[in-house]
Amino acid sequence: MPPEANSKPRIGVPYRTRKEELTGDFRKLERYVAAIHAAGGAPVPISLGLSPQHLERIAWTLDGILLTGSPADVEPSLFGAAKHPETNAADADRERTDFALIEHALGEHKPVLAICYGIQSLNVFLGGTLVQDIYAELQTQIQHDWDDEAGEAEPYHPVGLEPGSRLAQMAGGAEAAVNSSHHQSVLEPGRGLRIVSRAPDGVVEAVEWATDANRVTGVQWHPERMAERDPFAQALFRDLVTTAATRRTPARI
Repeated sequence: MPPEANSKPRIGVPYRTRKEELTGDFRKLERYVAAIHAAGGAPVPISLGLSPQHLERIAWTLDGILLTGSPADVEPSLFGAAKHPETNAADADRERTDFALIEHALGEHKPVLAICYGIQSLNVFLGGTLVQDIYAELQTQIQHDWDDEAGEAEPYHPVGLEPGSRLAQMAGGAEAAVNSSHHQSVLEPGRGLRIVSRAPDGVVEAVEWATDANRVTGVQWHPERMAERDPFAQALFRDLVTTAATRRTPARI
């Protein structure tokens, strides 16, 4: 591989769903790819159809992981729950891929940025649980879900950020305005995660790894859709890429 190909940290980006991958519908994936490019990284799309052995080989070539959003929901049996009527169908290929990438990243101390479905996947992998439908279970007045095909303006709402958290440092304060497009959220955080952000109605909006041993951040909002204009969103991707640069894999497979 030419030296210039190794000059940027390689960030693994799993496809949102197996269906989108097979049909070539990459419109939403491209936002994540563009955000990593803008932050100085080299995005590496990860197929959801790889064998465990092939996925492991690719994981060793990565310096960091970005877990994307998805229209799927995590299989409720994985966190010991019966399926709620409003829960979307699971994508077993996405779950398998996410879990393998998370296991590798945590074991090798590579940074992870988990977005929307990604934070839910991360939380379940670590033994946490989820709210399966915010509106049915919490009766909130805040609009968290959004149909991006309906032509309506994307909703934003405030979130509180825990003082001293990495997110608060990136945002430059204890509050931020974020976009919203989800009907599920973290309930009980998984092993090693701490809640560092909530919406005014109590919905969990972000988690971080509780120690400095791993640089793991999960956000429920979609910074990839804010990255062209929002400094906080840009800081999230820069943090992933700059941390990945310090954890570089010495050899490519």
